Amino acid sequence: MSTPLRVAWLGHRAAKGGDGIITYSREITAGLRARGVEVVFFHHAPEFQDEQSIALDAVKLSHRFVLSPPRNRRLLEAELRAQAVDLVHVSFSFSTLDFNLPDVCRSLEIPLVATFHVPFDTRLGLWPRVSRTLYRIYAQVLSGCDAVIVFSEVQKGMLADLGVPSTVLHVLPNGVDVDKYRPGPSGSRERFGADRLFTYLGRLDPEKNVDHLLAAFLDVNPPASLKLVLVGGGSERRRLERRFDDRRIVFTGTVTDERERIAILRAADAFFLPSSIEGLSLAMLEAMACGVATVATDVGSDGDALRGAGFVIDPDHLDAELRAALRLLVDVPSVCRDLGRLARERAVERYSLSRNLDGLLGVYRALVNRYPMPGTASM
Repeated sequence: MSTPLRVAWLGHRAAKGGDGIITYSREITAGLRARGVEVVFFHHAPEFQDEQSIALDAVKLSHRFVLSPPRNRRLLEAELRAQAVDLVHVSFSFSTLDFNLPDVCRSLEIPLVATFHVPFDTRLGLWPRVSRTLYRIYAQVLSGCDAVIVFSEVQKGMLADLGVPSTVLHVLPNGVDVDKYRPGPSGSRERFGADRLFTYLGRLDPEKNVDHLLAAFLDVNPPASLKLVLVGGGSERRRLERRFDDRRIVFTGTVTDERERIAILRAADAFFLPSSIEGLSLAMLEAMACGVATVATDVGSDGDALRGAGFVIDPDHLDAELRAALRLLVDVPSVCRDLGRLARERAVERYSLSRNLDGLLGVYRALVNRYPMPGTASM
């Protein structure tokens, strides 16, 4: 490259809290910068003020539901011109500005790449119906992008059936830094007063089915020395704390310190993700990379990622299969060790951040070479 590639990243930041969509923006932009790409980060978090990012005004119902005022389109266009970017990459959903982005980028003659995070499932049910509605709403926007990053062939097929050109759809599964997320020493068992740890990391919201996990955990009646640690906040937290008041269950709330989350995963014997709907869970991939035996429902792309390296649960038989997995992992600790080894191998082989960045830079290279701009990077 004669000059560095310059990318405008439209994504999510938060000083408190975090989930997969925030982690994705943080990890990918850090990885791109480490490879020499200049990244200008557009977000809706005014608490972050630095020379590498630009905060846009918005009404934030949550970091996932952001109302962008009409003036933001003009501000974004002006900033993209001033920043002289070679390419725009948006992490959908960004805000109500999403639906203007193809026109904005087309008017500026800048390629537009989108990562489509909206979770999905092909079964019947409330959450799959909600996701299919969102897929239909976004299909026209995605059709206006130059490239769309999805996590699996199933997701690609769903969007192609809705009219998104297959030529713009690229399957690039999420990736995790397998050098940072890896087995290692941890003091978390001592901290929680446990001989063994099971864990859940993620939002405590209805579609995550954490209440089913907690009920199944208590049904198998594990010993007092085995703790189930739930890391995360959400709309269900207070209700779950009241309903499942047991010394073997620990609610940590949101943990923003990445080192602390890694320490918890390294100490864990098993990780559980009983969701009704997912895309491709970064929390699950992080647990796998840390060598933790992993149990997850066969929704979104999670089943494909885990099958053969952990327990994949049928969401239509969630309670019975959760209890069976818990009973086995409680009674036979060696199964945790064996599955943890397989999970680590799978994460390194197929779901590394390095592998994801290789694919993403390949997409960038093809677009920038196809639509060269005066003064842009030569790749």
